Amino acid sequence: MKDISFLNPEFLWLLAVIPALIAWQIWQRQQLQAPLKISSLKGFAGTSSFLPKLKPVLFVFRLLAIALIIVGMARPRKVDISSKTKTTKGVDIVLAIDVSGSMLARDLKPNRLDALKKVASEFVKERPNDRIGLVLYASEAYTKMPVTSDKEAVEKALSEVKFDRQLQDGTGIGMGLSTAVNRLKDSKAKSKIVILLTDGVNNAGFIEPETASDIAKEFGIKVYTIGLGTNGMAESPYAYAPNGLLLYKMAQVEIDEKLMKSIARKTGGKYFRATSNSKLKSIYDAINKLETTEIQELKFYDYDEQFRPLILIAFGLLVAEILLRKTVFRSFI
Repeated sequence: MKDISFLNPEFLWLLAVIPALIAWQIWQRQQLQAPLKISSLKGFAGTSSFLPKLKPVLFVFRLLAIALIIVGMARPRKVDISSKTKTTKGVDIVLAIDVSGSMLARDLKPNRLDALKKVASEFVKERPNDRIGLVLYASEAYTKMPVTSDKEAVEKALSEVKFDRQLQDGTGIGMGLSTAVNRLKDSKAKSKIVILLTDGVNNAGFIEPETASDIAKEFGIKVYTIGLGTNGMAESPYAYAPNGLLLYKMAQVEIDEKLMKSIARKTGGKYFRATSNSKLKSIYDAINKLETTEIQELKFYDYDEQFRPLILIAFGLLVAEILLRKTVFRSFI
C-alpha cells in the first residue's frame, strides 16, 4: 500500500455509511420478524433448510459492492516516481596547498600536511556536483590536478601529496595563488573559488601575493584563505639527521595574517585560522556551506489507475445479489 495514493481521498469519508447500513439492516430484520406461538413443532419436522441462513450473504454482497464503489470513486492509483537532477549553477574550486617543510610541524596530528589531506579529502567528497583542482606550492608552484569533475582522481592526487623536496623550500604565496588563478581564469562556471592555505609568511617566488590577488579579483575569483598552525610555539622540522630522518625543535609559528586577510577581503572571500585538527575541519565545513551549488531536481510521476478492477468486482457482486435474490432466495422474505 505504500505505493498507493488517492486522487480524491475525500470520498473515503463515505465509508462511514457502512456501519449505519449494518445497523439499519439489523433493526429492519428485527421489525420484520413477528412472534408466532404454536403448541407443537412436530408438523415442521424435516423441513429445515440452510438457505434462510445464507440469505444475509446477499446483504454482505451489497455492502462490499458499496465499499468498493466508494474506494473506486477515491481513485486509487500506484505511483512510480523517478527523479533526475541537473546542476544549474556549478562551482569550480582550486585547492592551493602549501607543501613547504614547515607543513610537517606536529602541532596538528600527526602533522599539518597529513591533517590537511584528510580534511580536504572529506571536503572533495561533499562536493559531488562541482569541479575541483589541486595546486601545490612552496617557493614555486605547479598544478597537481587540473580542474575536473573526477573526484576519485582528485582524491588520489591528494593522497599522493607529500613533502619530497621536489620544490625548493620556501613559501611563495603569490606563486601558489597565481597558479590557482591561472587554472580558473577561463572557467565558464557561475562561481570560481580558490581555497589558499599556508602556515607561514611569503618569502619566495617572483609574483607578489597582492598582485596575484588583484588578478583574482579581475577574473571574478573569490579566495578563501586559511592560516594553519597553533598560536605560539610548535614542534617543527629544522634539519635532517645522518640517517635521513627529520630533526624537530620548538619554533615560533609565524603566519602573515594581515596578508591573508587582505587577499580574502579584496576578492570577496574570508580568512580563517586553523589551530587544531577540529578547527581545520570546521573551517572546511564552513566554506562548504558558504559556497553552495544550485541543483534543479526534476521528478517524473507515472500513475497506474487501480479503480477499474474495484468497479468491476462491485458490479459483479451486485449482479450476483440480484440473480440470487430473483432465483434461489425468491421465496424468502
